[in-house]
This record gives sequence, structure tokens and C-alpha cells, in this order.
Amino acid sequence: MPASEAVRHHDVEGLYSDHHGWLHGWLRKRMGSACDAADLTQDTFLSIITSDICRDIREPRPFLVTIARRLMARSFRRKLLETSYLEALASLPEASTPSPEVQLLALEALQQLDVALDGLPVIVRESFLLAHLQGMSYAQIANQLNVSQSSVKQYLSKANRHCLFAIAL
Repeated sequence: MPASEAVRHHDVEGLYSDHHGWLHGWLRKRMGSACDAADLTQDTFLSIITSDICRDIREPRPFLVTIARRLMARSFRRKLLETSYLEALASLPEASTPSPEVQLLALEALQQLDVALDGLPVIVRESFLLAHLQGMSYAQIANQLNVSQSSVKQYLSKANRHCLFAIAL
């Protein structure tokens, strides 16, 4: 193992052993589930390992909390998205209910859309969703969000570009 890789391994191992238990407890208090907390704890450390930034961390616990909060928000958003989709399916007449395969494809597409919109400001994401999922006009979106129609146009342009770039990657 090269010296730089050995140092990196040592840094990650130290960070993990020093803070894993603390982060798991912190997440468990907020999520109410030891299993979900364990998953997010692992995802947090995996995020650090794959980004190769372990050596640059000055304040480990605030840094870990920041990453964990982002992952927790993403997890909650995905669960909410899935629940909303399943509720919408349940309200359909039985004859109109899509097959399980189509349901799975639609749910995967919604999750990809969520990932593509991740990182955008809330108002930009909301404008995109209102336009594309609710079919609202610029005027209706502007009225609902209490912004101008030109702002809505800018938000949608930004969101559409962001999604196109996310899909291209």
C-alpha cells in the first residue's frame, strides 16, 4: 500500500472509530429508529470516504452532522415522495391502476427526478414541480409562490438546465 493511501486509511479509520458511536446516537435521537440511524451513519462515512476529504476535516462532529443532516433530509424527501405516489395510486379506480412494473418504473423516475433537483433552492424546485407535475401556468405558480412571472420563468429555466445536466452525467 502506498504511503499516501496508508495515511488516508489511518485518517478514515480514526474518524470512524472516534465518532461512529456518537453520530449513530445523534441520528437515532432524531430519527427514532436505530436501523435507519445505522444506515445513515454508514452513508455519512461512505460519503466522506468516497470524497477523499478526510484529511481536511478540522471539526469532525459539526462536519459529520452537516453531512448526516443532508442525507437525512434526502431520505425524508424520498420517503415522502414514495408515500405521496403510493397514496395517489391508491386513490385510482382499480381498472386504472398501473401494473406493478409500471409503478416501480414511475417510482424510480420520481427518485431520479428528486436526485436531479437536489441542491436547487426550494423555490426553484417547487416551481419546477408545480409546472411539470401539477400543470400550473407561470401566472398560477407566480400567484401561489408570491413572486413575479418573470421569476417563475427564470426558476423553471434554471431547474430544467439543472435536470438536463444531471441526466447527462
